[in-house]
Amino acid sequence: MDYFNKLVGKAPSQAPVVADDGFADYAAPAAASPVSIPASAADMAAADPTGQTRLTGPGGRPIVYTKWYRVWERTQLSDFYFELAVIPFIAVALMVHFWGTRRNRRKARKFMASASPILENEFALVGFGSQPKDVPYQEGVQGDSLINASAKLTGDNLSEEVLKEKTAFEFESYATGRANTAFVDIKVLLWKWYNPILLLAETIVGTFFETMKNQPERIEAVSYAFDGNEKSFVAPPVPGTEEINKPKPIGNSTYDQFIFAIVNKLSMRRLRDERYDLSLTFTKDNAKLPVWASVMSESAEVTDTLLTADLVKAVELAGDYFEYLIVTDQPADKPTTIDEAKPRKRIHICFQLPSDKDYSKVLPLFQAFIRLADHLANNARFRPEVTKKIKQTRDNESGKLKKVADKEAEEDRLLQMEKLKKEERDRKMKGMSAEQQRKFLEKEAEKKRRKDTKRMTMKG
Repeated sequence: MDYFNKLVGKAPSQAPVVADDGFADYAAPAAASPVSIPASAADMAAADPTGQTRLTGPGGRPIVYTKWYRVWERTQLSDFYFELAVIPFIAVALMVHFWGTRRNRRKARKFMASASPILENEFALVGFGSQPKDVPYQEGVQGDSLINASAKLTGDNLSEEVLKEKTAFEFESYATGRANTAFVDIKVLLWKWYNPILLLAETIVGTFFETMKNQPERIEAVSYAFDGNEKSFVAPPVPGTEEINKPKPIGNSTYDQFIFAIVNKLSMRRLRDERYDLSLTFTKDNAKLPVWASVMSESAEVTDTLLTADLVKAVELAGDYFEYLIVTDQPADKPTTIDEAKPRKRIHICFQLPSDKDYSKVLPLFQAFIRLADHLANNARFRPEVTKKIKQTRDNESGKLKKVADKEAEEDRLLQMEKLKKEERDRKMKGMSAEQQRKFLEKEAEKKRRKDTKRMTMKG
């Protein structure tokens, strides 16, 4: 009969399974009845599955379970209120960041475009490229002077090799290949416009603490002198070319050691506190300079030699944008060793960037800063009395450092001797018996007691 039912496709009837206490674990489970998935919310509402609880969402609306990737059927606008509140702030922050970085890039490129003709007219290599130029910059564009023509440049076509972006607010450039000057480092320091919250915080803190005051947007440049060491920097000629191209004689680029500075009186106190080299100078007003500027020098003869008419005129034209011009051979930070106090001759300059982008007021100062190396090599040699006084100041500072170094060396020597004595004592005690060690320690304690008693008697 079962065989006949299989042929016609009829399922065989099953007898009810009676659960026995001894075989309850082997009873067949009840067959699960399939639950159909409604196609829509209306079908869900009409369906009434027996033995199940209907799930509802906010407002009593039924929750429809469909494919997992149909997000629009599983979410609603209220699930994204937090994201909708945060996204506008992120968008504004990104817009301000990109605006601030683009602004700083444009301003830095604008200055370097204005300064590049001056640099190219003075140096063989400007920027971080490897190929020096063959023809100097042609002075004058449509009848303008070099300064006026340079001030009109916008920086749109500035080469990427001329300016390097170190950070979003600090840019660098470089120039080399000039008589009396080994190389020049140039920094463009701007405000952090890409982060207004940080800029505001620094401004507020600077109103209470002078040392943390936010500095204006400015240019800082350092010119390093050859000081007679051209052979250490300039590559020797190719062998055999001396007969074809006779090498040009190298002039005497050495000059005497001294410290001289022209500073804006608003920055004078800060510079004296921050820079070690300026702490060795005397401050005095000079009739050649405007009333808002002062001289910091080691000698009146040094001041008279360096205050040329072109330099004074450039300082007057820069006006309030001028910060300082320093000729020095000592480090800016206080040296801690004799090697750090070794003379290294260089020229520092700092001036603010005009807010109206009219660089014709500061470019003559920048040009005078570059050409000052020639004036030093030709004229900065003073009377023996002046050089002796300047040398005495440096010898006194070196003497202080030598005393500190000798004291540290003596302390190190004593520590080494103490270490050797301890090692020798441990070596001796290691080969002694217990009784010998006891006698050795008693003898050592007695010796220390007599020494302390003698010291107290001498003090009394």
